[in-house]
Amino acid sequence: MVLLYVFGAVALINCIYYIFFSKLAFLKPSEKTTSEKYPISLIICAKNEAENLKKNIPLWQQQNYANFEIILINDASVDETLEVMESFAENDNRIQIVNVKNNEAFWANKKYALTLGIKRAKNTRLVFTDADCYPASTEWLAIMASKFSDEKQLVLGYGAYEKHPGFLNKMIRFETLMTAVQYFSYAKAGNPYMGVGRNLAYTSNLYYENKGFMGHIKIPSGDDDLFVNEAATSKNVAICIEPEAFTYSFPKKKKKKWLIQKKRHYSTARLYKPKHRFLLAVYFGFNLLFWLLAPLSLVTEFWILGLGIILIRVVFQYLIIGKAAKKLGEQDLVPFIPFYELFLVFNQLSIFISNSSEKNARWK
Repeated sequence: MVLLYVFGAVALINCIYYIFFSKLAFLKPSEKTTSEKYPISLIICAKNEAENLKKNIPLWQQQNYANFEIILINDASVDETLEVMESFAENDNRIQIVNVKNNEAFWANKKYALTLGIKRAKNTRLVFTDADCYPASTEWLAIMASKFSDEKQLVLGYGAYEKHPGFLNKMIRFETLMTAVQYFSYAKAGNPYMGVGRNLAYTSNLYYENKGFMGHIKIPSGDDDLFVNEAATSKNVAICIEPEAFTYSFPKKKKKKWLIQKKRHYSTARLYKPKHRFLLAVYFGFNLLFWLLAPLSLVTEFWILGLGIILIRVVFQYLIIGKAAKKLGEQDLVPFIPFYELFLVFNQLSIFISNSSEKNARWK
């Protein structure tokens, strides 16, 4: 019975988090609006992305928005990235090119390249995406821009991944979904903590007020989530979840490459504000405990109670995460949500252990 009491408490904490996530899942859709109130600078940093740029620059050019410029940043590429940019710029005076060469102090640092791009932008309101991302529609830029106001200086969008056959693709999209459920829900609760650079917008005023990326300039990743963690407040953030304003990119095909990417992303979480680190750690820790205790609860003489706890928790998960998945266009993931979560939790645990081991090794 002690085991079941503990298991029940763990499942209760899980359900409390799911109720919190209902801030996104049951968010009433806002009336779809587009705005051309503000001139926009669309900023894309590219490193060895010649082929993606050939496909995606035309999609950015076709955005249904009258007053915007496109800042293309060549981040010391060794392929034909610069040549591709120049070929498009010849026929479109909206395109401005920033050609970044490696700097000894900021070698291969995307934040340094982005800083130069932001300084080049002539407009106050900036929209960011990655070179390998494309917008869901020609209304993407207008919808993102419509979220800006005098108060709202930072807009969080959804950066999805293309759907392809295979388990790895579903795992990548499920991890992306759960990350978005969390950062959108935290933002709606007035406690924003991160965003993704694949679909993000903020003002240059906010950038300069927070001294840009200087607080973490030496860290390779974090130009998106660490900046949001520093600059976002309960008042200055808006979210954008209209499907026409999603961006899409091609997911990794190999699990090893995906895990390397996730290791880099998760390593920035240690620099989040303490309250965010605590809340995220509790969520992960109690998810892990649930999956460790679930099988044990089924081999006791009170296994029926254990099964009941599991079912209640799974029902909460289906109701809330399932609804959020449909809202973000990931409805094909819904039938196997608990199964994907099980794999994700233990993948995250392995990444955490690996990152901790590498950190300890550097200190020896």
